Amino acid sequence: MDFIRPSSWADALAVKSAEPGALPILGGTDLMVGLNFGEAPPPTLLDLTAISELSEWHRDNGTIHLGAGVTYSRVIDELGEACPGLAIASRTVGSPQIRNRATVAGNLGTASPAGDAHPPLLATGAVVEADSVRGSRLIDINDFFLDVKRNALAPDELIRAVRIPVRTGPQQFAKVGTRNAMVIAVCTVAVALDLDARTVGTGIGSAAPTPRRAPEAESIAAELPWDGGELDPDLARRFGDAVAAAAAPIDDVRGTAAYRTHALSVLGRRALQWTWSELRGAQ
Repeated sequence: MDFIRPSSWADALAVKSAEPGALPILGGTDLMVGLNFGEAPPPTLLDLTAISELSEWHRDNGTIHLGAGVTYSRVIDELGEACPGLAIASRTVGSPQIRNRATVAGNLGTASPAGDAHPPLLATGAVVEADSVRGSRLIDINDFFLDVKRNALAPDELIRAVRIPVRTGPQQFAKVGTRNAMVIAVCTVAVALDLDARTVGTGIGSAAPTPRRAPEAESIAAELPWDGGELDPDLARRFGDAVAAAAAPIDDVRGTAAYRTHALSVLGRRALQWTWSELRGAQ
């Protein structure tokens, strides 16, 4: 296995163009686990840790540009106000040591259905910025996940950043696992309210071949009392049921399909209730 550590983004893209099988690494928190369990190593490791620009983020016209090297710990510490759903999800990722190394871009690259960052990115309508020697392109988060651990990146592309719209409303993330910490999700739900647009964004994880939204649940936004008022409990239940109906769960070692369906309904209802309570408290 070859190991290449470019010092510039241009050099990294050149390596990826010449060796499409080169596997990019920043935190390595998924890759190294696989190697330790005997998975076949990639032909080349492309270490991106020397490219300082990837570890930067900035706000531009209502959008957070999150560099591919920004860790979960920094999302928690620095972006809790702008990206609250993602920050909440980041707190559920592994241990502090893992959060100090792992990145949102790495989660996207792995494209696991159970990736904790994926539901908040779906709920807020994020966009993945992919670069190659051929140029740059923007991939809508709804088009990024193709199948189990398959994403829409071309063989010569690398993730440079994730663009996350700053929503004008509360966000929540809820996760069920087989224990309280350092656990792969049985299922996850993210909800993001946008008071200006009067919309509800959703994201579901670990309950289908890919992370996905719940469009029927989102359509319930038209029935919410945006001008002030209590959330109808029946409406919250219907929202939760619509979240569960959008999933396609399976039985596996972490949980049954039936349990996931029930849990998604409960998490969806609770996440909407939590965000609505927060919104009413701020009005």
